[in-house]
Amino acid sequence: MQDIDITPWLQKLKEGDEEAFRHVYDATVQDVYRIVALLIPRRQDIEDIMSEVYLKLWTSIGNYDPTRPFRYWLHGIAVRQVQDWKRKMWRKLRLFERQTLLEIKEESPRTDHPALRNETSEEVRMALHKLSYKLRVVIVLRYYHEYTFGEIAELLDLPQGTVKSRHHLALKELRKYAVFLEEQKGGDCLVH
Repeated sequence: MQDIDITPWLQKLKEGDEEAFRHVYDATVQDVYRIVALLIPRRQDIEDIMSEVYLKLWTSIGNYDPTRPFRYWLHGIAVRQVQDWKRKMWRKLRLFERQTLLEIKEESPRTDHPALRNETSEEVRMALHKLSYKLRVVIVLRYYHEYTFGEIAELLDLPQGTVKSRHHLALKELRKYAVFLEEQKGGDCLVH
């Protein structure tokens, strides 16, 4: 990649020239492939990531600063695409593990389990929708997506103390709603 001057092609690529894209691709593909192959072991995954790298190159070439080395910028794209891929694979693995655990639980001998689960899910959804959006988003991120308070704070661009406060208030509201539901059903609520 260092032997070929692709600077004139980069400007044409910024203008959307497909032929320029082909020249840039031909000049860089071996170098990019090398970095991705060193980070990812499976050939099929490498091909998928390579596609993502060049798609990202096409869509973000306008952000490239010509005063900086193109190779460095392109490697940054490649590394970020590998990181994104690894994150996606990790999420898929966790979802698969959760599904496996749920399948094991569903095979329990209780015949009323699915009906009870549906009723409970509906009650939980109803309770969540009673919360304001500010409180609901914290509960959903915390319990449905298992984010830490720090991650939620960063995601929502809030101080961590605010997130904890909203979490506490949301749980308080959910407890009140649970007591209300139990009273409506005529039972004694054990939620305190």
